[in-house]
Amino acid sequence: MSATFDVNVRPDYDEVLQKIADYVLNYKIDSAEAWDTARNCLIDTLGCGLLALRFPECTKHLGPIAEGTVVPHGARVPGTQFRLDPVKAAWDIGCIVRWLDYNDTWLAAEWGHPSDNLGAILAVADYLSQKRVAEGKEPFVMKDVLEAMIMAHEIQGVLALENSFNRVGLDHVVLVKVASTAVAAKLMGANREQMLSALSHAWVDGQALRTYRHAPNAGSRKSWAAGDASSRAVRLADIAMRGEMGIPGVLTAPQWGFYDVLFSKTNKDQKLKPEEQRQFSLPQEFGSYVMENILFKISFPAEFHAQTAAEAAVTLHPQVKDRLDEIDKIVITTHESAIRIISKVGKLANPADRDHCLQYMTAVPLIFGSLTAEHYEDSFHDGHPIIDELRDKMEVVEEPRYTREYLEPEKRSIANAVQVFFKDGSSTDQVAVEYPIGHRRRREEGIPLLEEKFRANLTTRFPGQQCERIFSLCKDQQRLEGVSVSDFVSFFVI
Repeated sequence: MSATFDVNVRPDYDEVLQKIADYVLNYKIDSAEAWDTARNCLIDTLGCGLLALRFPECTKHLGPIAEGTVVPHGARVPGTQFRLDPVKAAWDIGCIVRWLDYNDTWLAAEWGHPSDNLGAILAVADYLSQKRVAEGKEPFVMKDVLEAMIMAHEIQGVLALENSFNRVGLDHVVLVKVASTAVAAKLMGANREQMLSALSHAWVDGQALRTYRHAPNAGSRKSWAAGDASSRAVRLADIAMRGEMGIPGVLTAPQWGFYDVLFSKTNKDQKLKPEEQRQFSLPQEFGSYVMENILFKISFPAEFHAQTAAEAAVTLHPQVKDRLDEIDKIVITTHESAIRIISKVGKLANPADRDHCLQYMTAVPLIFGSLTAEHYEDSFHDGHPIIDELRDKMEVVEEPRYTREYLEPEKRSIANAVQVFFKDGSSTDQVAVEYPIGHRRRREEGIPLLEEKFRANLTTRFPGQQCERIFSLCKDQQRLEGVSVSDFVSFFVI
């Protein structure tokens, strides 16, 4: 006779949760490269947020839920006058830094933007710093923020190395929620049990579907999804800090856990074969690898798989700009991930649709020699029908080597090549770019341009003297690390 009851023996916390918790609570970061890269990541992320404030579709989401709400020691949203509770502040900061698809990127089996976690980190650190000062205690300093960034990057990035959430239809912001929950809980003073509880709630939470990133449903939710995830992370960390019990087997529980419900190749009601059982693979220990190898978007506000295609197109622009009506076809040679995520034909319905279209992001710089956030707007697209005319002439083909080297740990290339063929039988050379300027292999030429990008973004919001004050502070690693979070954020208040 078969059993008709569950054996109610509460398990220990899943191993993955314990590894994350022990890393966040105990690991000491000793990589000078990681600290320096985190500083550059901070300024780039904040700059992307400031630039986004120029777009009403972004700013309409910002501010308190209840108009006129006053929050004691409220966290500030850079570039605005808002002082919000840390949950809504995390939403707003996360929204602005992600809006233009211009902040850093991590590419592996899963993709994502680890600097999205800054929404939760800065909101919690700013709020708690002000509260500490009011209580006569020492505030957090910016080194605490940089440490949290390195750890959040590491959690999100290592989980992404061999675990493809996109292949089961889940959006990568689940990793923002998990990473932000861990570092927010640490900033709040979590012990190990509280940390584990918070992490378990992040995994058991409802997870976002990827449909808003793909044809035919691509839309602006992808620009605020990370803010939503980081905001939820702050709320879950707060719940755990209030003593809420955790869910120890959240990942591994048969039938009801994350693996069986959301991470299996087959329907949860079907019996899984051994090779179809899914669980997370952690190919390396948590350290500072991800921050050291992070990809910066320096030249183009574009989905990262198209960065090298846009760079190749800019190179070809002088050869084709006066021959646009003579073009017969354009061949884009790329890697499998780009084809799966951003290769699309047909009408592009909105800016979010366009900045996730490989063909659009190649056509614009071929025609105009540049690619900016304004190039995705309806007014620009509708005024230049030549863009869609060129899109219709494009062929996208996979190069197996590009696909293979995209995943090789020692390379992590994001290669694209573009070649233009004319009606008279002539053609341009094939221009191939295998590593974008924001890649670790191009740091020496990339960082000065990253700093120029930050300066330019500062000027969109602040007067010259304030821009110089901020830039000078952010260039000085030692000085930046020692300044209080509340003082630092105050520099970004208008």
